Amino acid sequence: MKDRQYSSEHAAFLKGVQRRKILIWTARLSLLAIIIGLWELFASLQIIDPFITSSPSRVVRTIAELYAGGNLFYHIGITLMETLTGFFIAVIAGYSVAVLLWMSDAARKVFEPYIVVLNALPKIALGPLIIIWIGTGYTAIIFMTVIVAIIVCIMNTLTGFLQVDNTMLTLMRSLGANKRQTLFKLVIPASVPQLMNTLKVAVGLAWIGSIMGEYIVSRAGLGYLIVYGGQVFKLDLVMTATIILCALAGAMYAVVAAIEKILSK
Repeated sequence: MKDRQYSSEHAAFLKGVQRRKILIWTARLSLLAIIIGLWELFASLQIIDPFITSSPSRVVRTIAELYAGGNLFYHIGITLMETLTGFFIAVIAGYSVAVLLWMSDAARKVFEPYIVVLNALPKIALGPLIIIWIGTGYTAIIFMTVIVAIIVCIMNTLTGFLQVDNTMLTLMRSLGANKRQTLFKLVIPASVPQLMNTLKVAVGLAWIGSIMGEYIVSRAGLGYLIVYGGQVFKLDLVMTATIILCALAGAMYAVVAAIEKILSK
């Protein structure tokens, strides 16, 4: 029924696009299945040492043990709370700072070198200071997440603002628009694609920041499980927590990608 709305050529093109999507997803899932299958096979045949590399079956067993002990969703929930809180704070604060810097050319020229330097600073070096300043609770981990992600949010968002077509900016000025009107009616709508790219980058940085913080000060969370598992040589636990992290990060990225798809329409 829907094909009748298009020409036969357009309908054939749409079917080709749909087939391509199916093929891509089939290839992705097949590759994942092959990797998991080879991993399990090599571990069972002792081609690789399952004590060091673990195996899919051992990962599943570890997940079941964590669930039975009531620890699985507890640790996931702690890390997810820290990551999401830090992510939203970094994005909102970074976007706000970028707006202020765009509004004032003088402020942008003054602060831009400092922002660049802070972006280059290894954030892990601030770990001991964060412990002294804030303590060892969730607040310190969230703070680490924010400082890892916020500078990139500022720089990427500001870049999107500055890349708006000069012709359009000149047109807005010729129509008598002030700075605020230009921001809300032209600059922000035009920089939405850059904002979505910033969110995608911030997703990865937020996970890096939260796990980095948990490495330093946590008593719970997936990062804590990785550190604890490494200390007591429970490498199944290390691999399990790592795989769960990959799944959560992928799911969070997929949510951002879905939002981008909705906005692009």
